[in-house]
Amino acid sequence: MTGSLLVVGDVVTDVVALHPEPLAPATDTPARIRTLPGGAGANAACWAAHAGVAEVALLARVGADSAAWHEAALRRAGVRPRLVVDPQEPTGTVVSLVDAAAERTFLTDSGAALRLSPADWSDGLLDGVAHVHLSGYLFFAVPSRDLARLVLRAARDRGVPVSVDPASAGFLRTAGPERFLDDVAGAGILLPNEAEAALLAGQPAGAAPAEAAAALSRRVPLVVVTQGAAGALVAEGGAVTARVPGAPAPAAVDSTGAGDAFTGGFLAARLAGAAPAAAAAAGCRAGAAAVSRTGGRPA
Repeated sequence: MTGSLLVVGDVVTDVVALHPEPLAPATDTPARIRTLPGGAGANAACWAAHAGVAEVALLARVGADSAAWHEAALRRAGVRPRLVVDPQEPTGTVVSLVDAAAERTFLTDSGAALRLSPADWSDGLLDGVAHVHLSGYLFFAVPSRDLARLVLRAARDRGVPVSVDPASAGFLRTAGPERFLDDVAGAGILLPNEAEAALLAGQPAGAAPAEAAAALSRRVPLVVVTQGAAGALVAEGGAVTARVPGAPAPAAVDSTGAGDAFTGGFLAARLAGAAPAAAAAAGCRAGAAAVSRTGGRPA
């Protein structure tokens, strides 16, 4: 498939705190702190543009407090912003605590992000679009879930393929895995990480990710399970069809946005005509590049 990409998702302000020492309760912990543009949907869009997709658009909702800053950042990254300014809520904020192993823990205030609603949608946004990607965060609040389901139906009516990134094992657990799978019915590609895949497949933590990937591919035609530095699994029609090794990477600095980078790289390769395994390898290369720098966007 070739053509343009529409991402429907989230824009947030990331406050990234890299702390090489363990957090010290009730006192100070030295850290290097940066405020950066982020959001799973926005990050994936930026990585897709960075990987060569000529036309990438992003539909998201932000607060008036930082709308101009986020719009400028997206344009610099080669993404055409379709940002709805919320009259009440500020832009969502995520505090990302990154330890010495580059593993991150999020504190999330969704703000305006999950107030995206059907009123913000127009079928004209699909004009000329070859693929739609939905951030899974949309499915964790009522108005944005309604919007995501509307986009799925509109894309299906036009024959435009849709991919979904489940986004958050914690939110998935709260919302209910079966409900999430019902909501994304009609999507052609699912891009979970190992923890999300296990939850969605009804498997205990630590179960073989290949089993989860195979099971999920009976619900969604193409499932790609990311495994961090270990690579990715590709499953189709109830079976694992490829095991893609991770890409060589310099020392990991920050894993914030690594999955979003994988998504952007994967979708760019698919839009260029790559088979699923080759697209997953492209995603792994993008993910490896992402962990070598602070924040969730390409340089």
